[in-house]
Amino acid sequence: MFTKLREDIQSIIERDPAARNGWEVLTCYPGLHAVVMHGWAHACWRIGLKWPGRFISYTARVITGIEIHPGATIGRRVFIDHGFGVVIGETAVVGDDCTIYQGVTLGGTTLVAGTKRHPTLERGVIVGAGAQVLGAFTVGEYAKIGSNAVVVKPVPSGATAVGNPAHIVRKEDQVRSAQMFAAYGVTPNGDDPLSKALRNLIDHVARQDEQIERMCSTMKAAGISCKGLDENDKLDQAQLNRMVE
Repeated sequence: MFTKLREDIQSIIERDPAARNGWEVLTCYPGLHAVVMHGWAHACWRIGLKWPGRFISYTARVITGIEIHPGATIGRRVFIDHGFGVVIGETAVVGDDCTIYQGVTLGGTTLVAGTKRHPTLERGVIVGAGAQVLGAFTVGEYAKIGSNAVVVKPVPSGATAVGNPAHIVRKEDQVRSAQMFAAYGVTPNGDDPLSKALRNLIDHVARQDEQIERMCSTMKAAGISCKGLDENDKLDQAQLNRMVE
């Protein structure tokens, strides 16, 4: 128990630059308190003491603002940062070294008791603030879920998912390259693929407008009557790109 507690404290210090020392983490971090109390509740749940498990879970929720069902499985060195409003459902599995920020829900989308209804987060997953991960699927090792994303289908290992509904921003060629910690699941140069596609379409249409103008100029120079594009019909490339951003 104390070995696990030391691991949890050290992992928080490594991932949170605001954590100055172990005593501060032990006494002032609700995410740590919620994980420790969940250990008590989960132990009760596993031996059939359902009501005591639920009551400990409820007490942890009142104290920390974090609700973890006693049936959920929480791995080692899990860091719930800030944590207020986090909800982790009964059949959820949170793997080792995961990081979960405030307002996250690991929820179920079915009402069939006794079945796997909640997601599984494999090792090293980062779930950004306000993200909703809903359903009985797996988020692969070292994947990142962006803040406020709504994830309703599996996320591959090493991938980054953003948006509502969530889509994959990028997928690492190797999981090892994705293991670098990224606060709130924000990755450098992780451009949204929909934004990139829209910008490419805008640039393509702008090039077509230029080609049409050149063709009209060439035809007029050859004495062929040709009406060019009206100013109101021309694409404002800069304005549309700003809207996409």
